[in-house]
Amino acid sequence: QNVNEYVAAFIALKQKMIDGDRLLTEYQQKCTDILYFSGKISALRCQVEQMLQKILPLEKCQEELGFLKAELEEKKVCL
Repeated sequence: QNVNEYVAAFIALKQKMIDGDRLLTEYQQKCTDILYFSGKISALRCQVEQMLQKILPLEKCQEELGFLKAELEEKKVCL
């Protein structure tokens, strides 16, 4: 009976090792995925920052254009 118990314990241990290896592989893949997507997110953040830097001057120009348009309307009314 002791031999059967040892064999059963060995089989259970081997299965736990296999499960542990599988979980470790899944964990490593998820870590790799996280690093990959972190790089993508950083690149997207840089793109957003660049777009914001381009948008800010355009917003100022649009605001100035609005003022000029209003000023022209006033002058048009006066004429």
